[in-house]
Amino acid sequence: MRRHTVVFVLPAQCALHSAAMPQSRKLPAGKLPPRLLEKLLKSCTACASSGVVLGPRYGEDAAVIETRGKYLVAKTDPITFTTDRIGWYAVNINANDLATMGARPRWFLATFMFPEGRTSDALVEKIFSETLSACRSLGVTLCGGHTEITVGLDRPIVVGQMLGEVDPDDLVRKERQRPGDLIILTKGVAIEGTTILARERASELRGRISAEKLRSARRLLLRPGISVVRDAQVALANGEVHAMHDPTEGGVITGLVELARAGRVGLKVWKEKIRVLPETRLLARVLDFDPLGLLASGALLIVAERNSATRIVNALRRKRIAARVIGEVCRPKDGIAIVEGGRAHPMGIPQRDEIARLLSEPD
Repeated sequence: MRRHTVVFVLPAQCALHSAAMPQSRKLPAGKLPPRLLEKLLKSCTACASSGVVLGPRYGEDAAVIETRGKYLVAKTDPITFTTDRIGWYAVNINANDLATMGARPRWFLATFMFPEGRTSDALVEKIFSETLSACRSLGVTLCGGHTEITVGLDRPIVVGQMLGEVDPDDLVRKERQRPGDLIILTKGVAIEGTTILARERASELRGRISAEKLRSARRLLLRPGISVVRDAQVALANGEVHAMHDPTEGGVITGLVELARAGRVGLKVWKEKIRVLPETRLLARVLDFDPLGLLASGALLIVAERNSATRIVNALRRKRIAARVIGEVCRPKDGIAIVEGGRAHPMGIPQRDEIARLLSEPD
């Protein structure tokens, strides 16, 4: 099987222009290149009177704003890779990012954009109903948003914004990571990417895998599910948690790099410890992709104080949430490495999420 995980590098300077002018390039679907994103975020500064505790930073999950003794935690994220149960995705993906910071999700706003000439009353009602159902399952109130028929779209898009609260003393900050901490992964990879591929590439998969295996891959959306709110709550209640992060676009590999860079630490991860779900392995063989670079919502990365890690893993398992230690935090000078076959290699960020590549190819 070919592997598609590569390291992003900055483009060479164009010889026909001045040395200061970078070569023009077209960016692929998915996240912005890390260096470009970091450059953009460095220009975002908040004045002291703004109340911003945590603003835009590479690898962080949400913004934090001080409001009269409480911290308001805010997140916005769109759903663009799938149309099936898109409202359910939007609520859970945004709630996950609040949970990783120790916050309780409370309020949700949604912008629904539907394609011109392809939208029926039934479609609008279905997506709105899915959104409400997901909110109710998490105890979240849908409190506002916007809905429109949009020119130029070929499918619905939902942009969600989740708001929640946390006591200042309970905020989980990635800067708390320390060398010697252990890294726990819940559930496995890659739940969201696998269930999306099982829906969006169903015609290609039929006849190549059994109908039961295809149904099993689709059911991952609900069992074990893409929410990590409960995972985070169990971890926080049973040990000393120094950081949490939910791997999304770019897969668990990108999530680990984001975690380390946000905490300004090194990481050592044992590849054989990363649980790849059987459904993901099967689809990877058929569609030819790297499971560790596939959209991975549904898993949670937990950085715990070493003596707390076993207690947290056991507590998660008692709640029937799969969990295992996959690595440890190191000194910054040790770098970010993945160990395979006893040998350590620098961990490279995928150029683009495998699902972006696969869904851009013809079925």
